[in-house]
Amino acid sequence: MEHTNYLIGIDIGGTKCAATLGDLKDGRITIVHKISFATEVTRGPEVILHDLKSAVHELIRKYSITGGTIAGIGISCGGPLNSKTGTILSPPNLPGWDQVPVVDIFGQEFGIKTFLQNDANACALAEWRFGAGRGFENVVFLTFGTGMGAGLILNGKLYSGTNDMAGEIGHMRMAAFGPVGYGKAGSFEGFCSGNGIRQLAVAAAMEKLQMGESVSFCPGMDALNQITAKTVAQSALAGDDLAISIYETSGEYLGRGLAVIIDILNPEAIIIGSIFTRSRDLLWPTAEKAIRRESLGYSSGVCQVLNAELGDHIGDYAALAVALNN
Repeated sequence: MEHTNYLIGIDIGGTKCAATLGDLKDGRITIVHKISFATEVTRGPEVILHDLKSAVHELIRKYSITGGTIAGIGISCGGPLNSKTGTILSPPNLPGWDQVPVVDIFGQEFGIKTFLQNDANACALAEWRFGAGRGFENVVFLTFGTGMGAGLILNGKLYSGTNDMAGEIGHMRMAAFGPVGYGKAGSFEGFCSGNGIRQLAVAAAMEKLQMGESVSFCPGMDALNQITAKTVAQSALAGDDLAISIYETSGEYLGRGLAVIIDILNPEAIIIGSIFTRSRDLLWPTAEKAIRRESLGYSSGVCQVLNAELGDHIGDYAALAVALNN
């Protein structure tokens, strides 16, 4: 019998792009092969899309696949975008990508049904289909990486809102003052992202250094720009009190944000990736206390907070999940 479960995933990012061939069997996806390259945004969308189309053609040739055996093409890209028309709408990390009809471009090139979702929604679909969210009907996925975004699976379906802007929780104001994220001081993204943790650490280190005290993760004022969420985590895991307190601050605001999500959406599971998955031991104790304090017990009692399972490969699975979801 002819194989009809191949999927093509296209991941368009500000740093790298990739085309992935996946094989779906019994609800599980196997990544057969991936071709990736640096985005180099100065080359413009036409050149980059040409390279992506060439990569898909190479995958099809390499594995002797005919068009009829590919169930769909899924495209994952940072927003804003219009998933209904399949158009990319000027993402900040892709300068020059203005009103790009990417679904039409790939659909016409390959004659295969093609679908588009923003990257957070695509990651939510991936974790729901293939990762920690399997078997749940109501799932929230949080990125907690460079930024903080969310994808929502409600009643067994992706919820993207009126114009694909649902889940922009990083923009929520959590405090009058605080680290800047998503263009807003004191935002959820400001407190709960790699860049936000770095800002918290820089401020804390400056206070100590100006008072003549030493800082384990920053040897001097000239090293402030070398602080990262990772270096602070390493010091925290080694027992440094200042580093621990920085992660506790992030964890406190994470818990407050999760409590809002729990009270409004009543999910079965909140899945968090990237920094949370790597540093859960530093973030979760404080976050859990905040959830218990701030959320309704009936709602928090039925909600699990889980580590993302797909790890560094989530971008590959995400684009493939978009192909499968439509």
